[in-house]
Amino acid sequence: MSTRRQLLSAALASAAAGASAPWASLSIAAAPASSVGAAGAAGNPRRFVFVILRGGMDGLTAVPAIGDPGFADARGALAQFAGAPLMLDSTFALNPLLPQLHAMYGQGELAVVHATGLPYKERSHFDAQQVLESGGSRPYELGTGWLGRALPGTALRAVALETAVPLVLRGPAAVDTWAPSVLPEPSADLVARLEVLYRGDAELALALARARGLREDSGMASGMNSGMNAGMHAGMTSGMNEGAGGAGPGGARNAPVQLARKAAEFLQRGAQVAVLELGGWDSHINQAQPNGALSNNLRTLDALLAALRDGLQAGGAWGRTVVLVATEFGREVAPNGTQGTDHGSGGAAFVLGGAVRGGRVLADWPGLTKAERFEGRDLRITTDLRAVMRSLLADHLQIARATLDRSVLPGSAGLPALDLLRP
Repeated sequence: MSTRRQLLSAALASAAAGASAPWASLSIAAAPASSVGAAGAAGNPRRFVFVILRGGMDGLTAVPAIGDPGFADARGALAQFAGAPLMLDSTFALNPLLPQLHAMYGQGELAVVHATGLPYKERSHFDAQQVLESGGSRPYELGTGWLGRALPGTALRAVALETAVPLVLRGPAAVDTWAPSVLPEPSADLVARLEVLYRGDAELALALARARGLREDSGMASGMNSGMNAGMHAGMTSGMNEGAGGAGPGGARNAPVQLARKAAEFLQRGAQVAVLELGGWDSHINQAQPNGALSNNLRTLDALLAALRDGLQAGGAWGRTVVLVATEFGREVAPNGTQGTDHGSGGAAFVLGGAVRGGRVLADWPGLTKAERFEGRDLRITTDLRAVMRSLLADHLQIARATLDRSVLPGSAGLPALDLLRP
């Protein structure tokens, strides 16, 4: 259970982070004043967003290898799409439900990494997600997250658009969390009384001064009441993925898009790192249905990433932003008996942003014939996903390679460096 001090600290800090609506619920661990100053002094710092696709996205549906001579035979009915695939090059295309991503690719702001995955290949969602977030080579080898271990010693502040800090951000650094709530905000009188009640507490006084100072510097329109509401009701929130998996067109699918817009706000008001997630990617049954779960998740992902881009472009931050979109594993190449796909290994990841050298598909393509598949079933992994993480941490967030080797991504020193960023 949260203590009174934790709840109020969260509330005071939330005003600095920009929780501006009565439906906002925010939990923030107050950062030392020195780290806040260092982050603010950076002017227009680099931003990094990690989007986790939980459930195992089928990379050959999202990024079909239609130029591979074995694609049509290997995929059967899943080689057909509701519209014309959006061509990337002579081999690869994007699913027609990803038009915004295709536009980013054409603008040189999206790179696709295909035939990528993790060292873990045992097909368990729970174990694979643990490896994806921890950055280890096997499940539960590491108990904290690769981003959480990268933050200490930097001026980077992080926010998770979730009700609790996800594993990928867990570590010694302070991390903010935010998720929507429908609870009303408290009155100004209640806020004033709480302010008086805790006036003699040095830690809370510092948090209050920090929140007020950053609020005045940023010119935010939201009042302290919104922040107090956020902290008092932390944990009493709606689910992040409500309506995400299998939601039909319309309002339900908009919830993750709203989170992306809120992430863009946080990234322009003090945070440099954000984590979002989108669930519902497990596609064992009828995955090609035009309004099925997988199709709707692709639409949602496209809209989410476009909203994140638009929000950051409006504030001038997109040019220094990198977004990594990854899932815990891909799917088997061949469809199963219910026209879905079962758990596999190799899949696709997206790297996008104004700082990305895009317009490329990075793939040491292994082929799709049965003899070329891993265990005769899966797209073979030829690029370790940790090489993508490592390159972005080193080249974009400027994390020292010695730190990456020692604590952030132990065991990754031998992985190749990937050229993912603009000069």
